[in-house]
Formats: sequence, C-alpha cells, structure tokens
Amino acid sequence: MKERALDDAEIRGRLAALPGWTHAGNAIERRYATEGWPATLMLVNAIGYLCEAADHHPDLQVSWGGVTVRFNTHTAGGVSEKDIEIARKVDEVALWRPRGGALAGTTRKWVAGA
Repeated sequence: MKERALDDAEIRGRLAALPGWTHAGNAIERRYATEGWPATLMLVNAIGYLCEAADHHPDLQVSWGGVTVRFNTHTAGGVSEKDIEIARKVDEVALWRPRGGALAGTTRKWVAGA
C-alpha cells in the first residue's frame, strides 16, 4: 500500500507535538546537539538501530557536535505518518534521561535538542 503524503496543515498539527522538528521542503528535520564525537556516534547508532527496526530510514548529516535527522517518505512524495511516528521514537530515545529510580543518569551535557 502506498503511503499518503500529509498536507501542510496536517504536518503543522503533528509537529506541534514534536518540539524541535521543522517542516523543510518535502521532509521533516531536527538537529540534535551533542557534547562531541563519541556522543554523536552513539546517537547515530541509536537512530540507525531504530530506523532499521522500523524499515524507515532518514538522511543524516553528521558532524563533531551534532546530528541532523531528515525524514520523508519517497513513495508518498513527501511527509507521511511513518515520518511523524519514527521522529517521535527518535526523540524519545535521543532525549531520554533517567527520572528517579535506580538510574542516576549522566551529569554531562550529552545530547540535547538544538
């Protein structure tokens, strides 16, 4: 089944629940700032794992201090529900921090939404 491209109003509505993501051309994108190369590589690997499991792959721009993630659905010719759903999952993993419990979490800057 071919995915349906969302219209501009639908994309705006869905991105309202995904702070940091923008609609750029026929895709959605977000930049994550990292504290340096090791964190960047770990983030790229986490994104790669999620996207391979979902069978929906982004374009990535990778630099020393960050990663820009760009999703679109080629078969739909734009942004589809697949892009919104995987963007939400990437945010969940990339920005996750322990909140109480046995895990104290890192005190470093780590990864932040840019």
